[in-house]
Amino acid sequence: MSERMIVQHCSPTLAGMKTGNLFLCPFESNEDMLGFVRRLNKTLSEKGLRVLPLRNENCRTLIYVYRMSHLSRDLQHDKARQMLLERGYTCETAERCLAQLIRRLCENGEFPHEIGLFLGYPPEDVSGFIENKACGCKYVGEWKVYGDAEAARIKFDRFRKCTQAYRRQFEKGKTIECLAVAG
Repeated sequence: MSERMIVQHCSPTLAGMKTGNLFLCPFESNEDMLGFVRRLNKTLSEKGLRVLPLRNENCRTLIYVYRMSHLSRDLQHDKARQMLLERGYTCETAERCLAQLIRRLCENGEFPHEIGLFLGYPPEDVSGFIENKACGCKYVGEWKVYGDAEAARIKFDRFRKCTQAYRRQFEKGKTIECLAVAG
C-alpha cells in the first residue's frame, strides 16, 4: 500500500472533514500490511488519525482510516446509537463498537451496512439504506442519500474538491504527515 492510496481514498478524513474512509488494498503479505499500518499510525496518531485493518481476504485488506474523536461523537447520536443497539452492539465506547464491527465483518457472510455510521454518514441515510434495501434513494454520491439531498450534494462537492487539492499537493511533494490536519 502506498501513501498515494491514502490520499486518493481518505483526503476528507485527513482534512478533518469526515469521520472515516474505507478502501480495499492489495498486499504481498500480512507482514507487509501490518508494517505499513504501524508506520502510518506512528505518523498520523499525533494528528488524531488512526489506521486499522478491518478484514483480510484474498491478499487484500479492508483498511479503515478514521478520527476517533469524530467517531465517538457520531456514535453518540441518538439514532446512530439506537441502530447499533438494535444490531447487538453494546455502545459502551466507540472502541468497543469498532471491535464489534470488526467481529461482524469477519464472522458474517453479510456485509454490516451499519458501517456507514463509522464513516460519518448521516444516520438517516444509513437507516434509509438498510430499510429500503439500497433502493429509492434521493441522490447518490459518496453514499446513497435518503435524507437531505441538497446538503449531501454540497458535502460531496467539498469532499471531491478536497481530494483534488490533496492529490495535487501530494504530487508536488507534500507528505501525508503535512497533509493531515490535527483534530
